[in-house]
Amino acid sequence: MTGRLDVALAARGLARSRTHARELIEGGRVLINGRPAGKASSTVGDHDHLELTESDPYVSRAAYKLLGALDDLGVMVPRTALDAGASTGGFTQVLLERGCEQVIALDVGHDQLDPLLREDPRVINLQGTNLRDLEPALIGDRSVELVVADVSFISLTLLLGPLISVLTTGGRLLTMIKPQFEVGRQLLGKGGVVRSPALREHAVRTVTAAASELGWWPLAAAASRLPGPAGNVEYFVLFSGDPSTADTDRDPGVIDRLFDPQPSGDGGR
Repeated sequence: MTGRLDVALAARGLARSRTHARELIEGGRVLINGRPAGKASSTVGDHDHLELTESDPYVSRAAYKLLGALDDLGVMVPRTALDAGASTGGFTQVLLERGCEQVIALDVGHDQLDPLLREDPRVINLQGTNLRDLEPALIGDRSVELVVADVSFISLTLLLGPLISVLTTGGRLLTMIKPQFEVGRQLLGKGGVVRSPALREHAVRTVTAAASELGWWPLAAAASRLPGPAGNVEYFVLFSGDPSTADTDRDPGVIDRLFDPQPSGDGGR
C-alpha cells in the first residue's frame, strides 16, 4: 500500500502528527531508504524504510526560532505567559524550559497541541480560540506577564489590541512579524516569498506603527535565526507599553538598526 510520506511518518510513530512530520521533512531529518526525503507529499510504500537522522527534543521547528529570539533580544521569561498561535506548542515548550510556571496556549485550530504539552499541568490549553476575540475574561482574568505571538494568514495589526488587552501592567509583547502576511498577496513573489528588503522593512514598520497607536513601542528587534516557509525572512520585535519606564526605555532607533546596522567603529579590525 502506498501513501504520502507525512502520513506514513505519523502512522509509523516517527512523527507526533502530520504537522510534525512536515517539519522533520523540511528540516532534512527524514531518510527514505537511506536517502534524504524531498517533500511531504512524496509517495512511499509499506516496503520503504523510513528513518530520522537524529532525535529532536522540541515538538516543532518554531521552538528554535523562539530560543534564538530570547537570546538575541535578552528576554527574561517571567512566571506567566500566553502563547498566541501555539499550534503544536514549540513556543510553549521553550517558555516552560526557560522557567515559566504557567503558559496559556491559544490557537484557532483544534487538536494541534502536542500530547507532551497537553498533559503538562503548567499548560492551559485553549485551542479553538479566535485570537481576535481574545480578552481578559476569555482566559479567566489570569495574570499574563508576557505574550509571544506566532500567527499566520492574518496581519498582526488586527491582533495587537486583543493581545495587549490581557497583559498585566509592565507586561511585554514579543511578536514574530511575518512579512508574507503583512504586505498583501499581490506583492508576494514566487512561492509566497517577500524578496524585497524594502517590503520586509515596510511590513515591520506597519506593525510597529499600529502598536504605537496603542501606546506601545519597540524595545528590541532581531531577524529570526531560522527562515519561515519557502525561505521567508521573519522578524522578532519586543514591545513595551509601560508608562513608568517610557522615558528610559524608548529607543527610536530600534527598527532603523534592524534594517541598517551601523558599523562597529573598530576601524575594520
